[in-house]
Amino acid sequence: MRRVVITGIGLVTPLAGNREASWSRLVEGRSGAQKIDKFDTDDLPCKIAAQVPWTSGRGGGEGDPDAFDPETVGSAKERRRLSEFIIYGMGAAAEAIADSGWAPQTDEEKNRTGVLIGSGIGGLPEIAETTLTMEAGGPRKVSPFFIPSALINLCSGQVSIKYGFKGPNHSVVTACATGAHAIGDSARLIQHGDADVMVAGGAEGALCRLAVAGFAAAKALTTSYNDEPEKASRPYDKGRDGFLFGEGAGVLILEEYEHAKARGAKIYAEVLGYGLSGDAHHITAPADDGDGGYRAMEMALNHAGLKPEDIDYVNTHGTSTPLGDEIEVRAIERLFGDAVKGLSLSSTKSSIGHLLGAAGAVEGAFTALAISNKMIPPTLNLEDPSFESEIDLTPLKAKARDIKYALSNSFGFGGTNAALVLGRVDD
Repeated sequence: MRRVVITGIGLVTPLAGNREASWSRLVEGRSGAQKIDKFDTDDLPCKIAAQVPWTSGRGGGEGDPDAFDPETVGSAKERRRLSEFIIYGMGAAAEAIADSGWAPQTDEEKNRTGVLIGSGIGGLPEIAETTLTMEAGGPRKVSPFFIPSALINLCSGQVSIKYGFKGPNHSVVTACATGAHAIGDSARLIQHGDADVMVAGGAEGALCRLAVAGFAAAKALTTSYNDEPEKASRPYDKGRDGFLFGEGAGVLILEEYEHAKARGAKIYAEVLGYGLSGDAHHITAPADDGDGGYRAMEMALNHAGLKPEDIDYVNTHGTSTPLGDEIEVRAIERLFGDAVKGLSLSSTKSSIGHLLGAAGAVEGAFTALAISNKMIPPTLNLEDPSFESEIDLTPLKAKARDIKYALSNSFGFGGTNAALVLGRVDD
């Protein structure tokens, strides 16, 4: 089986508009939580989110040299034809491609380079806005760019068109597991010889009044920390009351190992295992025994040829919901057995919130960076754990650790689960 490595990383997160600043601020223990400034929240039960900081000042980006600059994606006119999830995805893809140094020149090289970027919700804000436009002005007021701006696969499509990548052009939609599935599916395409390089990840720009109202109605969002946004995302803590809505994108360049080695590419980590499963239980709630997540992790370990005791770090799904957090940890304890005593885990959602379809990709990137930088990001706001565990939950502060193998979990509505095993490349 062909080996797959990560040779480029691009990030647009609530912490910053690029990879380096997002990682450094994550390790510093910074939070991307804030009061929503994109729209009116007066009548909404949740008034906070983890917004991407823009150079325009939106999302707290004013004066921040590492804020996201949408001009790098396209002009204002061009961006009006794109949903924000596409803008974020294209921004992250541009950084990842530049970081990798991969610039195919020949038709064969372009044919062997594919794109697989997914989203959980896609162009929901455009759907909501266009519905109101049509109700007010009739069908003639609907933009011809409405449909291609909202379709989830158009993030992959736009990246493919911009760079001339003619390999597999694909997308995946599995709610909050999307980003992890995109990475795992892309790795398989390379392993099976369908591509040599894949631009893989997830993007989400669904933050709008309709989305907040919908998630709040489903009792999924935090509502107790509107006056203290930075305290809202608190995985494993007794005070958690729901997830913090986030936005952004994560894109990885996956590459066949010999292909990367031949061109002297830097390597962050290797994609060693991929597991996926279904709960077949409930539309929003995980099974009480965490069986779906357990089986996804078990499959990923089996594909990697590793045992639980080989894993040093787990980047958990850890959404800060009352039900899901403990169920995931108990599934990890059941799978790892006595090996939990040497295990560290953390939830980076404590810093960036829940990026929905982008979460698995951003967290996969953070896991790769944890391996390459020998550093475990912290679980912020974990002041009073709601349960006892022998696992090191990495509360409040990052910890230096030599990480050889790591696991990243992503679970979604509908009972969809994904797990990735990444490892350090020593040869």
